[in-house]
Amino acid sequence: MKANSITLALGVTCLLGSASLFAAEQPRSGGSLTFGVETEPVPFNPQLNGQSKAEVTLRNVWESLLARRTDGSFVPWLAESYEVSPDGKVYRFSLRRDVTFSNGEKLDANAVAENFRHVQDAKYCAGSSICALGARIASVATPDDHTVTITLKQGYSPFLSFAAKLQILAPASWNSPQLKAGGKEIAGTGPFIIESYEKGQQVTLVRNPHYNWAPATAKHQGPAYLERVTYRFLPESSVRTGALLSGQLDAIEGISGNDAGGFKDNPDFTYQHALNTGTPYSLFLNVEYGPTQDVKVRQALLQGLDIDPLLKSVYRGERTRAWGITSPVDPLYNNDLEGQYGNNPAAANQLLDEAGWQTRDSDGFRTKDGQRLSIEVIQAQATVRDQRDVLLQAVQAQARQRLGVDLKLRYVDSGTYTDVRNTGHFGSIANSNTETDGIDIENHYRPVKAGGPINYSRVNSPQINGWLDQAAATLDINQRRKFYSQLQQYALPQQALAIPLYEPEDQIATASYVHGAGFRSFKQMPENAYDIWLSDH
Repeated sequence: MKANSITLALGVTCLLGSASLFAAEQPRSGGSLTFGVETEPVPFNPQLNGQSKAEVTLRNVWESLLARRTDGSFVPWLAESYEVSPDGKVYRFSLRRDVTFSNGEKLDANAVAENFRHVQDAKYCAGSSICALGARIASVATPDDHTVTITLKQGYSPFLSFAAKLQILAPASWNSPQLKAGGKEIAGTGPFIIESYEKGQQVTLVRNPHYNWAPATAKHQGPAYLERVTYRFLPESSVRTGALLSGQLDAIEGISGNDAGGFKDNPDFTYQHALNTGTPYSLFLNVEYGPTQDVKVRQALLQGLDIDPLLKSVYRGERTRAWGITSPVDPLYNNDLEGQYGNNPAAANQLLDEAGWQTRDSDGFRTKDGQRLSIEVIQAQATVRDQRDVLLQAVQAQARQRLGVDLKLRYVDSGTYTDVRNTGHFGSIANSNTETDGIDIENHYRPVKAGGPINYSRVNSPQINGWLDQAAATLDINQRRKFYSQLQQYALPQQALAIPLYEPEDQIATASYVHGAGFRSFKQMPENAYDIWLSDH
C-alpha cells in the first residue's frame, strides 16, 4: 500500500505508512528506543558544541529559557516570561520556580546568571560562536532569586534569539574538570539524564522522573514517555538505513537522497523531511588569500557553475537549490536572487580571461605567470554529512570541465580547521549554519575581530558593516529584511563572497510502531525524544 503524503506548515513533509496514519492509540509510557544519528556531539557541552546536527541528542539533557513556535514567536520554558527594553539593550527574564537540575540543584537566578557570565569569558568559550555574542553583554544582574537582567553594551536585536536558546548548565558544572568536554558530570534540566557514553559508539539516556516543565510547543507535560533512549553514532547514511530496515534500529535521521525511496512507499515506516533555518550550505570565497582575492575570479565561479544538475544527480531530487544568504523558511528571507545567476560559462570564462588566467597547462587548467588557477576548499571532517563530500567532488569536476579551475578539496580535523581559519590561508571554506534572526548573517559577514566568528570570506566591507549595524539596531522585522536584502545583493552577485549550493534539511524515518518523532518548531531540526512513544509491534 502506498504511503500517504501530508504537507505541513513551513515546508515540512510527512509520508506515513498505513499502519501509523492517524493512529487511534493513546500515547503510552515505557519502553526503550534506539535512534541512529549521523553526528556524535564533540564536545558534549551544549554551549561549546557547534554541530547543529548534534542537537537532536543534546536537547534531551539541557534546556533553554524560551522555546519557539513555528512562526518564530517565543513561549515560556525555563523562564515563565521575558521583557525587552524598547532600545533592545535590556533583557529581563522571570524564571519558573519549580525547576531542578538532574543533580538536585535548583534553577534560580544565580544559576542562570552564571551561564551568561561564562559566555563572556574568552577562556571558557574560545573558538565558539557564543563568545561573539557574550562579548556584547555589559552586565548580568539578579534583582531577586527568580529574575535575571542582562544589559548589553548597545542595542542588538538578534540577542533575544541567543539568550532564549542558550542551554543552561547546573551550577556545579563550572567546577568540574569535565566542563569543556561535557557529559555526565554536566547536569541539565532536561527530560533525560545521561546514563552512559561510549565514545565513537553511542550514548544512553534514562528518563528524568521529576521532569514537569516542558514548553507549550511540546505535545504533553510531565516525564517523557520512554524509559530509555540510546543514540547510536552512525556517520554513513547507508549504514543507518540498513540498520532501520533490518530492525536493528527504531528510528534514524539524516537520510540520503538515494535512501529516501526505501521509506517513502513502505507501509512499515514513516518518513518526514523539513528545511532548516539559517545559512545555506555554501562555498565561502576568501577575499584575502590566493586567486579568490580577485573579484572577477569569484564572480566567474558564481556565474559559471551549474548547481541544479549536480543536486539532482547527487541527491536524486531530494534537496532544494539555494540562492541567497539565508533559508526560505527564515522570516528574513528575500527571494530576489532566485534564478538570477549561474549556468553562464561563457560570461565566466570571459571574466577569467580578463583576470589574466588566459593560458592552459597540459591538464587543461588555467594558468597565469606559470601558476595554476588552484583554489583550496576546506571542509571540516566533523561536519561532513549528507553526501557533501560527493557534492563537492561534483562541483570540483564541473569547475575543471567548464572553467579550467582546479578546486583542491581538503578535509581536516578540528585542530587543523581552527589553525586554517586563524591563519586565513585557504581559498574557500564550505559551511552552513542554522542560527536564526540574523545571527547566521552576522556570523558570516561581520569582520572576524568584530564578532564574525565564521566569516570565512574574511570580508570587511564598510557597506556590509553598515547594513548589519542598521539591522541590529531595529526590532522592526520589515526594516531588518530590507537591510539584509541590500547586503545580499552586494555580497552575492556583486562581490561573489559565497556560492550557495543547497538548503540544509533534516529527515527522519521511523518504524511504524514509533510515534511522536518530529521536528523542532521553527528551526525544523529533529527534536529530542521527549514526545516519542511506542505502540505494540
